[in-house]
Order: sequence, then structure tokens, then C-alpha cells
Amino acid sequence: MAQSLSPREEQNASTDVRSLEEENRRLKERLNSYSIIFERSLDAIVILNKNGEFVDVNEAACKLFEMDKFSLIGHSFSSFLELVPPDILLFQRSMLQKFGSFSDELLIKLPDGKVKHVEFSMKKDVFDEFDLVMMRDISAHKALERERIIHEFLFRDVFNRAVDGIVIFDEFGRFIDVNPAFSMSLNLEKGKLLNLSFQQFVARECANEFARLLAEVKEKGTAKGELSLVRPDGTVKMFELTATSNVYSGFYMAIMRDVTERKNMEIKLQKSEERFRAIFEQAHEAILIWDDFGYILNANPAASRTFELPLNLLVRRNLFDFVDYGDEKVKRIFSEFRRKGEIRDELTFHMPNGEDKQLEFTMKKGAIDGYHLTIFRNVSERRKIERELRESEQKFRSIFDHAMDGILLWDAKHRIIDANPVVCGIFSVEKEALLGRMVVELVPERARRQLNKLLQQCQRTGEASGEVEFFDEGKGRIIEFSLKKEVIPGVGMMMLRDVTERKEMELQLRKSDTLNVVGELAAGIAHEIRNPMTALKGFIQLLQGSIDGDYSMYFNVIMSELKRIESIITEFLVLAKPQAVQYKQNDICKIMQDTIDLISAQAMMHNVQIIADFERGLPPVYCEPNQLKQVFINILKNAIEVMPKGGDITVRITRAGCYVRISITDQGCGIPKDKIKKLGEPFYTTKERGTGLGLMVSYKIIEEHQGKIEVESEVGVGTTFHITLPIERMEREDDDDD
Repeated sequence: MAQSLSPREEQNASTDVRSLEEENRRLKERLNSYSIIFERSLDAIVILNKNGEFVDVNEAACKLFEMDKFSLIGHSFSSFLELVPPDILLFQRSMLQKFGSFSDELLIKLPDGKVKHVEFSMKKDVFDEFDLVMMRDISAHKALERERIIHEFLFRDVFNRAVDGIVIFDEFGRFIDVNPAFSMSLNLEKGKLLNLSFQQFVARECANEFARLLAEVKEKGTAKGELSLVRPDGTVKMFELTATSNVYSGFYMAIMRDVTERKNMEIKLQKSEERFRAIFEQAHEAILIWDDFGYILNANPAASRTFELPLNLLVRRNLFDFVDYGDEKVKRIFSEFRRKGEIRDELTFHMPNGEDKQLEFTMKKGAIDGYHLTIFRNVSERRKIERELRESEQKFRSIFDHAMDGILLWDAKHRIIDANPVVCGIFSVEKEALLGRMVVELVPERARRQLNKLLQQCQRTGEASGEVEFFDEGKGRIIEFSLKKEVIPGVGMMMLRDVTERKEMELQLRKSDTLNVVGELAAGIAHEIRNPMTALKGFIQLLQGSIDGDYSMYFNVIMSELKRIESIITEFLVLAKPQAVQYKQNDICKIMQDTIDLISAQAMMHNVQIIADFERGLPPVYCEPNQLKQVFINILKNAIEVMPKGGDITVRITRAGCYVRISITDQGCGIPKDKIKKLGEPFYTTKERGTGLGLMVSYKIIEEHQGKIEVESEVGVGTTFHITLPIERMEREDDDDD
């Protein structure tokens, strides 16, 4: 029979039982609190045994692997890692063994074939012989980053054509990419440089400076200084270096200047004696525990970083201090939270340093000891990347639409997918009418062969350029094309420029050069010919007086031809040295009427009638009348000679703004369009016995009057010479030298 306890012993035993029950209750409450954190964490949390098998997982892990908890437990983690190269896995395991913790990125492949990009932090032996792994799905972030990289391809040419050297390097100073300017600076090919690092070129005396720059750019995101690099031949080159962190690719850039990679900060998990405390302390997301009035009771280090406050100050603040509580959205969110007990949403939070952050959060009412739990994730960077992507596209569209040259994009089948307003203006067509058409359809049928050659060359070499000449509505046009095969995958770019006017100006310059040469030659030739001409005329006149009979006819022919030679020489001298002129205000209508009166007799002999039509009230023109008469005579004589059967010549004088316009129209045979451009060139003439000097002299005289001559002609109908003269002569610098 068992020995009964004394009353005192029974009392002591009862006290011990109550104490144990109270301690057990507290431990259960504490375990329940951390279980809620474990299950509600936005990050996937996995406990692995030494064989790499799942021991425990939270709800976020089930969502990440798209499997329920019972299916995951006992499953091997390595079965999801078939896309990761074995050497990478071996390296990660060695780092974990060496340091006890490790952070990196992985590709996991789910049983249904879906691939996810995850960021993970792993800590060894957190709970006895179990490992803790925290994972976050960053697939969406990587997709955004890929889109940003696609847009960056459009500006890749800037990197390759920059005058300054540009170097991309990692946190250890190793070269990731270099542009041609930097390769030339170090006198090394790009392929060789990519196997080297900054440290192999930095001069000894600059080693500390480079270390300082590297440390400063890691800490502050930017650094400036001077650096000496030693080239392979022993020569030293100094560089002014500006280094900055590149938030897009994670590398550093030094502009030499170059962009540096932003270092991926490794976040080490702190040792903790309790599993859920480690989760709370090491979580990437900010975690706050707060009461019904909004006062923060506890916070993890991530919350301190997120809210820009030390932990001891953060726990004294009120959660509502960080939001605009009067805002309708804020009121709606907290009202729904009180009604449902949990909510997931996104708000703008105002930090004490004045910075605004976009935070995504999950709230759970009464999660820990009746207090509320909120887990935050900073999505400001993601929103920034999305905004910058939109801005980058807007910048490209602005450049595309407002470029001075025509820009056209085509697909792999040479179909037009976009065109800027300049292209539409060049071809006088609406953008909608261009989209979907083949590129070669831009030009008329006869010119498509030239454009096809450029497209084929671009297909072979990646780029091509050239000019395509064609007639559009009766006018000759020259379009300059520049093609690039793929500015982005599957999209080619073509730049167009109408160079018709430029080509015409070049032609006029060549004509001007020819006139100058002819003028110089004319002076010498006229001088050399006139001397023997004078002697010949004198002796022939003496012989003519002493010889009679049938020979007199020969003398008349000789004298006629000598006079013709003398006339040609006189025209030559006009080219070489124009007559002394005196510009003054003259009535242009009177000058023209005097010319018509002078040549009317010759017109009547050829059955030609000259019709004058002068606008009334024309102002006087600042000109040299004798020279203008010579021009009018030359053109009128040509008009009479091209109408051997007679006809009408119409002379009109009108005002056009600050100019007077003289139009002389005949009813002759007309001039082909390909020959109009040659009018005014030395010795070019359509007449059997002409020299071409008359029109050349006329062009030169009008040019000296700061005017211009334009010709319109239609074969079989007639020709019109338009002479435009300024009413007031503008003084030029070369006028003072005469």
C-alpha cells in the first residue's frame, strides 16, 4: 500500500504542479506567436535535414513550390535544382560549409515544368543539425530587368562610339566589358582585356587610391579621382575617373569614365538560440508588432532599415505617424483591416528623413499576444524600375518623333512597323498608309532595284548606306539611305534624308568653279588672240584696197569671220573682267522697253511679235542698265532664233515681295529636262553655230546683281526664262574689294 503524503507535502506538490502548468502555458503562447510569424512571413521558409530533405515549410514556401505542405515534407530540395550547373551547386555548398551561411540566386524547376528565379539566404545548423533556408521569388523583378536591358540595346552605340574610355568592372576590379576607346588607351584588344582586372594595370603609387575609390563607390555609390594605369609596353597613362554604381545591372561603371556594378550586399543571418527569433531577426522584410492605438511595441532590424530609424526610437513611434491617416485610401485599408482581421495592400509611407517609400504589407489582427503583426516589403525600387522603363520608352519616342532625319523601323520580312513624321513628309504619305507595307515600296518601281541592293547588303553585313535617285511627280529626287539590320532583335532601322537640294547646290558650286576657271583662261586667250587679230585686220584692209575683181568676195568673207572671232573674244573678256559698272536706281520696265525697241526690227524679220505686259507702279531697281540690256538681248535673240516659223514672245514684269520678276516666254521647240541643268555652262549650246557664252555671260551678270535665272520648258510647247532681281541691292564684303 502506498505511503500517504502529509498535508504539508501535498501542499508543496500542489504548488509545484501549478507552477509547471503556468510555465507550460507561457511556453505554448510563445511558441504559438512565433508559429504565426513563421506561417505569415512573405518569404518562403524551409527547414532542411542533412540529406537536403524538407523537414518543415511555411505557407509562402508551399506557394513558391506550388505544392501542399505534406507533399513537400520529405521531398529532396535538389530535385528542384536540375537547371543549376553542378559546379555552381558545389561552390555554394563549399561556401556554406566554410562560412556557415550563404546568400545567392537560383533557378528552380517545378514538377509541372515551370521555372522560377529565386533569391535565397541559407544558414547551417540553426536548429541542432537542421539548416534554415529563406527564399523569395524574384522572377517578376528579373523579367522587368530583361525588359530594361532590351531598351538599353537601342543606346548601345553610345557605348561603342564614346570618345572617353568606358569600363564595366566587378567589385573585385575585374573587367566585365570595355569600349573601343579604352582598348585603344591601353593598346590592348578587348578580348585580352576581359581576362584581366584593374589591379593588373594600376600603378604602385595609385594602389591605395584605387582601393579608396573602390571602397568609396561601394559605400556612397559614387567616387571621383585620378588614376595611373601602366600599359603593357611600360608607358603610364593618367585617367580622370568618375565611378558610379549602376542600379540596373549591379556592376560598376568608370568613365575614363565607366559604370560600376552595384555590389550585391550579402546579408548574414545572425545566430539565434531560438528558431523563430532567428526568423524574426533575419527576415528581409520589415516586421512590426503594434497595439490597437498604432503604437509600435517591437520591430526587427529590417524595419529599422526600412523606416530609417534606430530600433530604440522606432519602438516609441506610432505606425500612423508614417502615413496620411486623413487619406481616403488609408482610412479604407484600416477600416477593412478592423472588419476582416487581416489585409494585404500597398501604401506610401513617409520616412523621418523626408523620403517616401512604397511599401507592400500584410497585416494580421491579434497575431501575437493580442497585438497586431505587420510584415512590410519595400517595392520602391521595383516601382522606380517600372517608371524608368516608361520614361526610357518616352525618351526614345520623343527622339524618334522629333529627329531631323527620317527614321523607319522594319521587321524581319522588311515590312514597315513604324515611321517618324519626317519619313511621312519625305514621301508625302500618312503614317497609317506606310505601316505594313514593304520597304521597297517607298520608292517608284524604277528605283526599287537600287534599294533592294542596299537591303541585301544590310542582310549580309548588318548595315548599309547609299543614295537612291528617282523621279517623283516629274521632279528628280535623291534620297540618302542608312540601314542597320538589328537595333533590337527582329527590328531593323533605316534613316533617310532628302539630299536633292544639297546635290543641286554642289552642282551649282561646280558650275561656279568652272566659270572661274573659264574666266581666267578667257583673259589669257583673248589677250593672245587680239594681238595677231589686229595685224590680220590691218593687212587685209590694205590688200582689199589694192586688189580688185573677183577676189573682193573673199575679202568680205574673211572680214565677216574676223568680226565673228572678235565678238567671241569680247564675250570672253566679259567673263574674265566684267565691264566697269555703276549701280543706281533704274526703271526696269524702261530698260526692258528700250531692249524690245532695239530688237523689234530683227523680230519682225522672223515674223515674231513681242508682247509686253508690265505691272503698274513697280519700284525702281538698283542695277546697271547696260548689263541688264545685254541679258535681255541674249534671251530675246535666243527666243527669236528658236521660232524660225514665227510666233509670239511674251514679256511679263511683276513684283514678288522684295523682288522684281521678269518672265520671257517663247513658243519654240522647248528644251528637254535633262538639258535644262546644263544651261549657262561654258560652250554648251543647242544652236548649230552658237558658243554657249551668251547665256553664260547672262547668268554671270544676274548673279552679280544678286538675282537668279530659272528655266521652265516643255518640249513642243515652249520655254520660259524667269529672271528674279532684288529691288534693293545688299552690300557684300567682296563689293568693297572691287
